[in-house]
Amino acid sequence: MTKEFILTVEGVTKTFDGFRAISDLNFYMDVGELRVIIGPNGAGKTSFLDLITGRTKPDIGKIEFGKDTDLTRLNEYQINRLGIGRKFQTPSVYVDHTVRENVLLSLQGSRSVWSTLFSRVTPEQDDRIQEVLETIGLADKASSKAGLLAHGQKQWLEIGMLLAQNPKLLLVDEPAAGMTDEETAKTGELLIRLAGKHSIVVIEHDMVFVRQIARKVTVLHQGHVLCEGSVDEVQNDERVIEVYLGRKKKEKT
Repeated sequence: MTKEFILTVEGVTKTFDGFRAISDLNFYMDVGELRVIIGPNGAGKTSFLDLITGRTKPDIGKIEFGKDTDLTRLNEYQINRLGIGRKFQTPSVYVDHTVRENVLLSLQGSRSVWSTLFSRVTPEQDDRIQEVLETIGLADKASSKAGLLAHGQKQWLEIGMLLAQNPKLLLVDEPAAGMTDEETAKTGELLIRLAGKHSIVVIEHDMVFVRQIARKVTVLHQGHVLCEGSVDEVQNDERVIEVYLGRKKKEKT
């Protein structure tokens, strides 16, 4: 039985002012997969996410979502409506609204802040909000202002805001950055629970966190895939040791 790809990237190149950020990139991801992408600074990780979400367009190449949706022909909002959600490294929440209101404002089909907050919440919406809050572990913080949450809790809330939109593909950029060890572990557990229900791409530098969540790791270097495999396979690959993991070890000595 042939697996279905949620994301197909073939022959993609992107150049900015003479600098080739992405170079003949090929990338394939299964439906329901949790994929971790690592690589040194300048490897093209953020540019890759920008290309998937339509924030920038490739010079050449193909980016397909599902069986036959060409993302290169769509705008950002159109791509978002297809079910592709992106979480940036710095959490972006409505700090003056409660945790519950943040999720309410993010529900699929929500309109303006005013109409959403002051119209009647349906039983279906209420159930969905509660489901999201329990999933991200913030049900007990529902009435708290988002601005008062700890850093890790804000990260979980933003993931919850994406979940409220029922995404098929989640793009998560360095979720463990700035977290305590406990918060990092809980974030890993959350992403593992979400895998399968959603396809998830995680960009990360924290190799302890990568080992916790990764089943398959893609290493980017100079805008193309250097290698792919399990955490152990990647960490023992001589090319990776030279361009990424080895470099980090040298910097710490």
